[in-house]
Amino acid sequence: MTFDAEATDSRAFTLATDLDGTFLGGSDEDRARLYSWIEDNRDSVRLIFVTGRDPEFIGSVCAEGRLPWPEYIIGDVGTTIARVSPERTIAPIEVLEDEIVTRWNDSGARVRQGLENVAGLTVQETPFRYRVSYHYDPDRFDPVAHDIVADLGLDLLISDNRFLDVLPPGVSKGPSLLRLLGHLGIAPARTLAAGDTLNDLSMLVAGTRAVAVGGSEQPLLDALPATPDILRARAIGAAGIAEAIAHFNLHPRSEEILSDAV
Repeated sequence: MTFDAEATDSRAFTLATDLDGTFLGGSDEDRARLYSWIEDNRDSVRLIFVTGRDPEFIGSVCAEGRLPWPEYIIGDVGTTIARVSPERTIAPIEVLEDEIVTRWNDSGARVRQGLENVAGLTVQETPFRYRVSYHYDPDRFDPVAHDIVADLGLDLLISDNRFLDVLPPGVSKGPSLLRLLGHLGIAPARTLAAGDTLNDLSMLVAGTRAVAVGGSEQPLLDALPATPDILRARAIGAAGIAEAIAHFNLHPRSEEILSDAV
């Protein structure tokens, strides 16, 4: 195993969070409170974004000041694993992406051709590297898509009842998060994974502490096991993350975030 140099630091806590509906969810006040707490504790908090968004989008919203910069990005529903440099450049970690590249096997054209005439799907034109994404209409969707994707040896994931992703087999947010944590030598027990839709499921059951924030979609809540390591938060979005940090006492200043945010 190759370890990143940052694994030698003494940070107490790692937050691995989805963006839309989760880190970006809740009120302006809730988001500002959580983001300020993170910035005030940068010497002991590591921030990882785990999202369906691509690195270009993440870089733009961070540069605009809408989000604190993460140290790492697991983007494109787990098919991108990247490091953010101190100069705010975002670069894939090739040693972690090699297996993703192999599993994808340059399948983009085959996926688009196979699903071209399937009802209820409209392809997203963004040139993702190792996935193909669609807008999904559940009222028109032809489930033959499941068979087509399976025959291609790939995985199909529907989330938020409006998106469909075709992914390399066995690749999603959870496995990519574990790959990155192992690379960095980070203990899962000191990591909180946070999400709100079904494409966060693999991350929330990956073996870290986890939270489904308030307002999570019902299919995610139905799929989550009942375990003390997974919190179904009452508070929405960013406030739900703060609720979980305090609930699991994951940071020496957890009580501060509890008194401020919940």
